[in-house]
Amino acid sequence: MFENILVEKKGKIQYITINRPAQLNALNKKTIEELNMALKSANADHETGVVILTGSGEKAFVAGADIKEFADFSVAQGGDLARQGQKILFDFIEAMSVPVIAAVNGFALGGGLELAMCSHIRIASNNAKMGLPEVSLGVIPGYGGTQRLAQLVGRGKANEMVFTAGMITADEAFRCGLVNEVVEPADLMATCEKIANKILNNSKSAISSAIKAVNANFEDGTNGYHVEIKEFGNCFGTPDFIEGTTAFLEKRKANFRG
Repeated sequence: MFENILVEKKGKIQYITINRPAQLNALNKKTIEELNMALKSANADHETGVVILTGSGEKAFVAGADIKEFADFSVAQGGDLARQGQKILFDFIEAMSVPVIAAVNGFALGGGLELAMCSHIRIASNNAKMGLPEVSLGVIPGYGGTQRLAQLVGRGKANEMVFTAGMITADEAFRCGLVNEVVEPADLMATCEKIANKILNNSKSAISSAIKAVNANFEDGTNGYHVEIKEFGNCFGTPDFIEGTTAFLEKRKANFRG
């Protein structure tokens, strides 16, 4: 079905792997479209509770965008490229009701780091290198990189990374809050699966509400506290709330059905 990605489902975890190892898994238009299709399907699947997103091979998560696709673009075409990419992939992932864990193996540069940053949780192997090198090509990050990097690491560190076009190590990424955890390459997927299984123990509908509430804090013109109140109230109308509170009162483990 797909040319540039691999999709596999094990239980309630869906694995989506960008599979262009010869190009260090660089994002081209086709790959972005295929990721959108796969992620839409996962988000609509009631049996999928977590998505783990990674790159094939050991060298790269995603080493950037496929520059040859847009090297001759006009101003208007460049704007359309960023607008469409943000809409169908990067903003889409951030707003998914199903949590996405980025398993960052190797290089995560440019669009690759932007893909990791829009994911809800980031786990990196200790050989990962991350950066936004766009200014060295005469352009800036266009898939949300300037916004999400500053949100995650602060304005000063984001400015340094963007302005110098340099790479940082996985350990430095952890210290500045860019990734949640750093592990040995051999332990990367197992660590992501451990987190995924902890997520799967909880209410799927409540997690969806939590994503909306957390994201609201970063939306212009939106009062995140008001969104939290609304989503908190909405939870009271779900079967998961009835099951969760009943299980607590009966001193048993909740059996959430999503």
